[in-house]
Amino acid sequence: MPIPVTQAVNLKPPPDPSELTFGTLFTDYMFNMDYSPDKGWHQQRIEPYGPMAMEPSTMVLHYGQGVFEGLKAYHTHSGGVQLFRPQENYKRLNNSCRLLCIPPIDEAFALTATKELVTLEQKWVPTAEGTSLYIRPFIIAMDPFLGVRASHTYRFSIILSPVGAYYAEEFNPIKIWVSKDHVRAVAGGVGEAKTIGNYAASLLAGDKAHQEGYNQVLWLDGVTRKQIEEVGAMNIFFVIDNELVTPALNGSILPGVTRNSVLEMSRKWGLKVSERIITIDEVMGAHDQGRLQEVFGSGTAAVISPVGALKYQDRVITIGDGSVGPTARKLFAALTDIQYGHAPDELSWIEPVIAPKR
Repeated sequence: MPIPVTQAVNLKPPPDPSELTFGTLFTDYMFNMDYSPDKGWHQQRIEPYGPMAMEPSTMVLHYGQGVFEGLKAYHTHSGGVQLFRPQENYKRLNNSCRLLCIPPIDEAFALTATKELVTLEQKWVPTAEGTSLYIRPFIIAMDPFLGVRASHTYRFSIILSPVGAYYAEEFNPIKIWVSKDHVRAVAGGVGEAKTIGNYAASLLAGDKAHQEGYNQVLWLDGVTRKQIEEVGAMNIFFVIDNELVTPALNGSILPGVTRNSVLEMSRKWGLKVSERIITIDEVMGAHDQGRLQEVFGSGTAAVISPVGALKYQDRVITIGDGSVGPTARKLFAALTDIQYGHAPDELSWIEPVIAPKR
């Protein structure tokens, strides 16, 4: 399907890459497409970035029927622009749609639309190392209706934002706070979906963590309040006795694209890797016995986030000596080298957008 472009009247200058933060500045254009039962997904277009017109009764505002994704475009050292595993993001978006009763999108067309939008906005892809163009696809319910049911109409949009590091600490260790009193999701619900309500459910605990000086919340399961699930914006990994351990996907954990990449790369290197139930008591016990070597998170925004300290109830433990561990450092370097084109793409994870300059 061709994608018509409505030209913007006033184009903004891209920012200085050294001044980039995360998620505060947006490019000149966005992609939009609509859904109705009689037409399906239709009226695809790229148009100037700007406010969305919707009625106060629009269903997403009242019932939270919305899903989203996050991926990045990277400027390579050879002058090209590329994406990292975008097919996995759109596959996951459709799984979120399934769980939220939203009509699925054509994944191949969504990727085409993403590439055309990024190509149009290529001047916004920052060139400084560690920066990127964050891509946010999302789908929201658009019926003007008050009543609990699935919407009949939807809007699929893609917006772009040039970004720097997700954490002010950049690649330095962060501190995480284990929540025992708050629950983000439970198996059988929509915990494995990337849906807006999951993030609303994390805000209170996140605010408490920040008040205590911690960067993120580590969530436990909603039944036993013992089994580790994920961090607010990341999946979580532990190195115990030279074994890389991460919680098994159970229906309430987001299946992270970076999580999957960490597992594939670690297995390729021959590391011992386990996806299994791991409890907070096991982690604390491993620390007390000197067997807990590293803790780190994985996610699109930060790639790898080493954890230097963890608080559970009244105890605060330091992970190793509080610095970045060797596994986290090696994974961060390997993943970012592929993303920025410094290393060969041996696992076929890269999707070119703009060819390198010769």
